[in-house]
Amino acid sequence: MESIEKIKVLLADDHVIVREGTKEMVERQPDMKVVAEASDGVEAVELARIYRPDVIVMDIAMPNMNGIEATKQIKKFLPTTAVLILTAYDSDQYIMALLEAGAAGYLLKNVRGNQLIDAIRAVFSGESILQPSTTRRVIDHLKTKAVKLEEESPVNTLTEREMEVLKLAAKGVSNRDIAEQLFVSNRTVQTHLSNIFKKLAVASRTEAILYGLKRGWFYMEELP
Repeated sequence: MESIEKIKVLLADDHVIVREGTKEMVERQPDMKVVAEASDGVEAVELARIYRPDVIVMDIAMPNMNGIEATKQIKKFLPTTAVLILTAYDSDQYIMALLEAGAAGYLLKNVRGNQLIDAIRAVFSGESILQPSTTRRVIDHLKTKAVKLEEESPVNTLTEREMEVLKLAAKGVSNRDIAEQLFVSNRTVQTHLSNIFKKLAVASRTEAILYGLKRGWFYMEELP
């Protein structure tokens, strides 16, 4: 009887009450379903291999393996799976480590339920869940790495238009505004972003932007 393809969600948190509450919210959505629950990082990696979820809602502090290492391992074999961090820790150190590991977004556990649901849909669609100030700190953090990796990866695998879309995305321009600036449809922009993600083997804007920055495809002065 199901007429829509549901977003497959894996929950990874060592607190049962958090998983239960999150699962209840997710399962109430007509376009989502929880396919597995993990109580630590090792289990999250194992279940990700089995269920191949679209989105993983991941905590940082978990026994046996933390969320940073689990994210890093999962992204190696499931590069298009979006990892959304849901944690109590608001730390630059954690944010940088998680984004470099491949996380598509970062939320604190004091967010409202509807914000979490919206974030799951957003990262599933390739959007990034980050505050502008956080994005700025990430860009500044990667400034020196961009120069180092430019020599290692000089070949640009993107088309001229795809690079144009990626640069606008890096400036924080929405899909709708990118479409207006390039005089194309919103669907065309989504198609370009989808192609960019596939070529770079990433799952979100953030990952694509970090990929480009690290390889010197665009520079700090080009961004806000």
